[in-house]
Amino acid sequence: MADTASGASTVAWRPRHNPWLVAFTVTLATFMEVLDTAIANVALPHIAGGLSASQDEATWVLTSYLVSNAVVLPISAWLATRVGRKRFYMTCVVLFTLSSFLCGFAPSLPWLIFFRVLQGVGGGGLAPSEQAILADTFPPAQRGMAFAMYGLAVVFAPAIGPTLGGYIVDHASWRWIFYINVPVGLVSLVLSSIMVEDPPYLERERATSRSVRVDFIGLVLVTVAFGSLQVTLDKGQQEDWFASPFIVFFALTTLVCLIATVIWENAHPNPIVNVRLLRRANFAVSTTLMFVIGAVLYGSTVLIPQFLQTLMGYTAERAGEVLSPGGFTTMLTMPLVGLLVSRVPAKYLIAFGFTGLSLALFHMTGINLSIDMTTATLYRVFQAASLAFLFIPINTVAYLGVPPEQNNQVSGMMNLARNIGGSVGIAFLTTMLARRSQVHQAYLVDHLSASNPILQDRLSALQQFAAGAGGAAQAMQQAYGRIYQTVLQQAALLSYVDIIRDFAVLTAVLVPLILLVLKRNKPAHAPAGAH
Repeated sequence: MADTASGASTVAWRPRHNPWLVAFTVTLATFMEVLDTAIANVALPHIAGGLSASQDEATWVLTSYLVSNAVVLPISAWLATRVGRKRFYMTCVVLFTLSSFLCGFAPSLPWLIFFRVLQGVGGGGLAPSEQAILADTFPPAQRGMAFAMYGLAVVFAPAIGPTLGGYIVDHASWRWIFYINVPVGLVSLVLSSIMVEDPPYLERERATSRSVRVDFIGLVLVTVAFGSLQVTLDKGQQEDWFASPFIVFFALTTLVCLIATVIWENAHPNPIVNVRLLRRANFAVSTTLMFVIGAVLYGSTVLIPQFLQTLMGYTAERAGEVLSPGGFTTMLTMPLVGLLVSRVPAKYLIAFGFTGLSLALFHMTGINLSIDMTTATLYRVFQAASLAFLFIPINTVAYLGVPPEQNNQVSGMMNLARNIGGSVGIAFLTTMLARRSQVHQAYLVDHLSASNPILQDRLSALQQFAAGAGGAAQAMQQAYGRIYQTVLQQAALLSYVDIIRDFAVLTAVLVPLILLVLKRNKPAHAPAGAH
């Protein structure tokens, strides 16, 4: 009865301001946070040089943000309910904006890492709050278009991030990648104070939560579990995984705390993370699909520019230009999907999206060292064309049948699944790239026969080319050095192809699962979700 009453009051409630202005307001902060993440990745070498740190030390600038972000995501729903969603959301905007300024002002690497932790805490609470705000602000028939608008900012930011980041670090100080957040954050804060409201059911939930004892054990378990998981994934390959006591400690901590979290939160009457939602088949499948999307999307977003920069000599700015058209492609398809999601059952849109993504990835396995910039751009465009058919419909299914008072929990868990999936995808990419490169290198060396006429012709040509720079012995040495560099390049290329093929197979396998397991929703009445 409580759910019914709460649902009825939510349907009756409407915001005082135009819902599209509310959507623009929350979209602004999302754009700021996602853009900052994309830019920071490009600027890392410049940050290391500017603060007299090694490249390995500087990676903690990224890790510290991801860890604090991963800790806040799963508890954001509880915090929003406890203190009020508008108050929590505005606090996150203030913290992200202030810490951005402090990051730009940081005098040393330890201070920058500390400020990035604060920035991650602020950023971690933004997306779940924004999606829940939109879910309450718009009636079900309009949510598809509302979240399509929200998705435009989420896609546009990483599309321009690498290019903008490359331009900033090439023409100004790396500190400006953080300073540019300040004016955007201030505008977002002013608009949020005017536009954003908490619906009546949230006020009742907040009043009730004050009399409920805080689940401190669950809070500690969730914090330690996801913080340790992020450290394990981010530092695993760098520390040689389980050969490192450091990684073993954090991996075991993650495993123990995750198991304890599920057991404890499942039994607790007022859990920090409502794991009981995973008993709903549609929500469990949606969470799994969002995890896969995070892995494939973030993995491929790192893979393409890394391939172009390490094997083909592209600059960071030029590699970013290859990714940008893909972002614009997704932006163009977002409004279309926003319309379709209210007319076509979500399961069919999701199956179509995964089919298109799988075909695009299989097509990309034809990548080689002779491709031009247009071909590399089209590889990304073909992938991006399918992404809009995944984000909005997957969240549509996630919210299906969930009581309105659980909107915060749904948003938090879906964002957590995507972010953890992204960390897993990047960890898989870096690990497989290193391991498979060694395998392919050994295979190629084994098949380099001294009697091979092609090899002999190539060595002869290289010797003649190098002969003018020194004697015969030196020319021969340079020729073999060039051959070895070619072997390394080809081994790395084959590793990239392996990883792309693995992603393609994974997305293809999901299509029958989606059609068989997901329930068919009624598009005209089902809630629509977000990226």
